[in-house]
Amino acid sequence: MPFRTRAATLTGIATEPVIEVKSLSKSFRKRKSRERVQAVADVSFDVRRGEILGLLGPNGAGKTTTIKLICSLLLPDSGRVTVNGIDTQRDRSRALGHISAVLEGNRNLYWRLSARENLYYFAGNRGRSKRQVREEVDRLLEQFGLAEKRNELVNTLSRGMQQKLAIAVALLAHSEVILLDEPTLGLDVETGYEVREILRGIVREGRTILLSTHDMSVVQDLCRRTVVINDGRVVVDDEVANLLRLFETRAYAVELAEEPGAEALGRLRAAFPAVELDRDGATPVLRVELEHAADMYELIELLRAGSARIEGLNRTTVNFEHVFRRLVREGVSYGGAAHAID
Repeated sequence: MPFRTRAATLTGIATEPVIEVKSLSKSFRKRKSRERVQAVADVSFDVRRGEILGLLGPNGAGKTTTIKLICSLLLPDSGRVTVNGIDTQRDRSRALGHISAVLEGNRNLYWRLSARENLYYFAGNRGRSKRQVREEVDRLLEQFGLAEKRNELVNTLSRGMQQKLAIAVALLAHSEVILLDEPTLGLDVETGYEVREILRGIVREGRTILLSTHDMSVVQDLCRRTVVINDGRVVVDDEVANLLRLFETRAYAVELAEEPGAEALGRLRAAFPAVELDRDGATPVLRVELEHAADMYELIELLRAGSARIEGLNRTTVNFEHVFRRLVREGVSYGGAAHAID
């Protein structure tokens, strides 16, 4: 079972799911071998209507495979996906009528067509005529900052422009849910922020986004809730704010008069595996996370035994990158810790 904090149970978003992923598993056979690699193992979560859900994990964690299973580009070995209650395997075309996807590493556009021609082409694939979408195409090109490039071939556009155009194509489908796989990967900082604003606008229009990424800053900026996948398994399904609060409660910075000796530092690391010694400033700072309130007494005793003089003790603020590293490294071992510190 994925780790969930107590606060999540009390303050979770009471919104109906538009996508339900239940016990998905998928393995692949290695080339020239009978050995199979488990890409996704018993993955379950839901996507709630009107949210941007972050599907977060390191490279190779199983995020893209999960996205492809949801939009039926791959068939699962076991498990099921429903979109608005419709099973994607039993009634694929009707289920997929509610979603559109922009997949990283795939050709989401025709490179030998212009930006405007791509929009007309993919609208036609959804059964919409050029006459029906003409005004909407012009509006999207303007909205996404592509109006001046409307007649240029896609293969001449920058990566950022291609990514914005691919999202515009997905919007033109008028689907309720948009699946985005690494939408900011490889973009410069300014374009990355442009794409984030576009995604916020999509949700304000009443649509839902499932956002797969390994960029923690994107999740912290855009998502209220995140599902963290590691080694093909869900290790966390919770609100970002809950996770930040949990780790902020556990994290301390201890200012020392001087660095502890190697032996004393070794004892500290044996007791608190996540302890780090920050030597960058004029004053050495010991950064440590405590699972239980009573651990503070052990920390103080170990420092006293090592003749370390404490100059200051403060709780530290954390960002989601820090949270993510700990969750991926230790996964479900935090199940008890969530209830240990109030």
